[in-house]
Amino acid sequence: MKDKKLILTAITFFLIINTAYYWQGKLGFLALFVFLILFVVFIVLGILLFKEIYYAIVEKFKNKKKLLKIGIVLSILLLTFFKPFGLIDFEKFEGNDILIAKREGVANCMTTLKLKDNSKFTEKSVCFGINEIKGNYNFKNDTIFFENVSLNIENDEFYKFAIIKPSKLFGDSKHLALVRFKSIKDTIGNELFIEKDELSKLNKKPNR
Repeated sequence: MKDKKLILTAITFFLIINTAYYWQGKLGFLALFVFLILFVVFIVLGILLFKEIYYAIVEKFKNKKKLLKIGIVLSILLLTFFKPFGLIDFEKFEGNDILIAKREGVANCMTTLKLKDNSKFTEKSVCFGINEIKGNYNFKNDTIFFENVSLNIENDEFYKFAIIKPSKLFGDSKHLALVRFKSIKDTIGNELFIEKDELSKLNKKPNR
């Protein structure tokens, strides 16, 4: 029974780690606590693994079930160590990035917004937790409108539209920013600095 519990715990841990892409952005700051718990589980599994290896040595590797258990747990821990964000990059299945805009805030907090070539967008904010917002976008003249936005537990609204224009921070036409607005009455906006811009590939590039 103990053997089954250890293997089941290790497999459950592995599945949670490898599906983090789908749940981490929905938890907000709670994601930090979940990852702390997972880290503790990783350490505990490591301690139990060394314990099992010690007993296997004492038994001169005669217990095949114990060796199988060691092999499973060791494989999971090694895969997690070398691939802590999961074996599969699920984001690549959501389309190619045609625009990437970022901005670093205080305490090294980072906000990254990506427009995909299939009219979808994702915005991920990493700051004492992970916030991820997804939805669709649409071009109308020189404006990018955000639609069908899926919010998380920490957000009750998102920007309505955005415009690409020279960044106010740099004060020249070489540095472009994606300026997002909450509403028409929002005259200030929020800038993200553009790192990649391939909107022309869609033949929908807004005028600047």
